[in-house]
Amino acid sequence: MAGTDGGRASARRRLGGTGVEVSALSVGTAPLGNLFRAVSDADAAATVEAALGAGLRYFDTAPLYGHGLAERRVGTALRGRRDVVLSTKVGRLLRPAEGVDGGVFDIVPDAVPVFDFSGDGVRRSLEESLQRLGLDHVDVVYLHDPDDHVRQALDEAYPALHELRAAGVVKAIGVGMNGPAVPTRFVRETELDALILAGRYTLLDRTGARELIAACRERGTSIIAAAVLNSGILVDPRPGATFDYEEAPPALLERAQRIERICRAYGVPLRAAALQFALGEPVVASVLTGMRSPAEVADNVAMMDLPIPTQLWKDLIADGLIDDWVSVSSESVASS
Repeated sequence: MAGTDGGRASARRRLGGTGVEVSALSVGTAPLGNLFRAVSDADAAATVEAALGAGLRYFDTAPLYGHGLAERRVGTALRGRRDVVLSTKVGRLLRPAEGVDGGVFDIVPDAVPVFDFSGDGVRRSLEESLQRLGLDHVDVVYLHDPDDHVRQALDEAYPALHELRAAGVVKAIGVGMNGPAVPTRFVRETELDALILAGRYTLLDRTGARELIAACRERGTSIIAAAVLNSGILVDPRPGATFDYEEAPPALLERAQRIERICRAYGVPLRAAALQFALGEPVVASVLTGMRSPAEVADNVAMMDLPIPTQLWKDLIADGLIDDWVSVSSESVASS
């Protein structure tokens, strides 16, 4: 189903077997929690308004983002809207503390995130998120980073989410993680509707993703592809560019530069190909990217809506830059 403006960015895809439909381009709200640098309340509100104006209808947040700040800002900006899909995450409870170091978040409230994947922790986390959001519901809830708590997350947190979905409190459930191994286990051992995979299904890096993609295809689980620009290298792969927030290794930098040269031959910005790449895979429902200003919203929408010649993808395949198991432009690479 197309979005209001008919562009690719606002087109809708369904999460798993649910009735939840998300926009192909979705808004990550970590930047609205002052990720790396502070954002004003006014700029945060303007960013959400710009996204809504562009037809984007899926917003993802979490208690971790700005230690509750992103949830408060998103809730205020979306209050009264019934035409959006909103997700948050559980697995961390925010507890009062003084002199908090926000880590990658600049200027945070006096609260510290504490891991808790117990059933009670999941329910309390959701209740507290709703209070910060000032809303009576969210559509989707993800288990957030259970890497070091897998057993408890499977035995306690997941059953609590399952009950919340069965009771109609939430419409869809999933996990949100950086690596593919643990999400693959969850897909196979539980009944997830969707998962957020950050940085591991991108134009540059699909490490370990093949097994996860296969499991999601088999189980009908949707993927939200996040961090598809790999923290900057797929915007401008110059020497010193960052990959996963550290200086990119030479081999990855050279690979990104080869991709960029092919994109440039077709007049396509590298970031446009990076944003659109994941949507060629049928189980990918949306590409999630952080946005901190109306200008970033406009650029992301323009890049997602930019036409990309099929031959560009074929050249990337021929050059060995896209694997033979990957789908691009909704067509199997093997049959291209």
